[in-house]
Amino acid sequence: MRDSEFFGHVTALAPGKVNLSLRVGPLRPDGYHDVATLYCAVSLYEEVTAAPREDGAITVSLSERSAFTGVEYTDETTGETLLAEVPLDEGNLAHRAAVLLREHLTRTAGVDAATLPGVDLTITKNVPIAGGMGGGSADAAAALVACSALWEAGLSKEQLAELGAELGADVPFAILGGAAVGQGVGDELSPLLTRGELHLVIVPASSGLSTPQVYGTLDEMRERAEVEVDEPVLDQDLVRAVCTADAEMIATLMTNDLQAPAVSKLPSLEDMMDAGMIEGALQGMVSGSGPTVMFLTRDAESAAQLATGLQERTDVWAIPVTAPAPGARLLGHS
Repeated sequence: MRDSEFFGHVTALAPGKVNLSLRVGPLRPDGYHDVATLYCAVSLYEEVTAAPREDGAITVSLSERSAFTGVEYTDETTGETLLAEVPLDEGNLAHRAAVLLREHLTRTAGVDAATLPGVDLTITKNVPIAGGMGGGSADAAAALVACSALWEAGLSKEQLAELGAELGADVPFAILGGAAVGQGVGDELSPLLTRGELHLVIVPASSGLSTPQVYGTLDEMRERAEVEVDEPVLDQDLVRAVCTADAEMIATLMTNDLQAPAVSKLPSLEDMMDAGMIEGALQGMVSGSGPTVMFLTRDAESAAQLATGLQERTDVWAIPVTAPAPGARLLGHS
């Protein structure tokens, strides 16, 4: 009897991430940008449970245990406030991951798709939605790991990461975890050998930002300022500081080219960063394309105090996390 039939379902976890540095190059002819970034996985995990179904279908649902189910954002064309919810159809990255894995097994491993059971994917969202922390990519990573186990695909993490790159630049990193330098569009990963632990506080925003719109605003700001944009380069002192978990040094070198355009769309982010510095953070910065704000602290005690201080000062939800966190992994069978 196969493990998956005996156990019934498989659950996998995958971490959200922050960018401790994000340098953005000029706009390319294909509409993308080259980046040089330093990814760091944090101890905030998406959870995906894969349960077999006999009809061969792939479905997605959201667990009631989810901390995040949707986020408001402003439509730039109409100015309307809309609600961005997690898609529960073929547009969901976890759904696309399961479809991709099934196609891969059929194409390369000679597996008859008809012999693979369908799968119900249940997502528990603990990473902010549209918050610049790669929550959707973490869903895809966890779905790949869970479905690989359910279907007994026998694929390594590296093979799943290579497959995940077809779904988006952040998916391979969510599978591998830890800390890594990202180049190209963020998908060319160079994992870092790190020691020690970093302590951060994550503050989710009550509204979301569109990543393409934030990049577009950056291009507009640069054009207006007539800035000549060079190819992006990562500060090697920052890379060394992350490898040794030197929080004080990291704080002086953190940078994010997308912060200014994110703040221009949500000025309240500036107030939040100021509040964090007043409450004792070493440094505060928008995470990725925002609007999540992250704060770096000296140690676990400082992170706990900062989270409490921010919640009392601004009435936000502030979440202490550690980094670098491990990549996608099985939680176990049930």
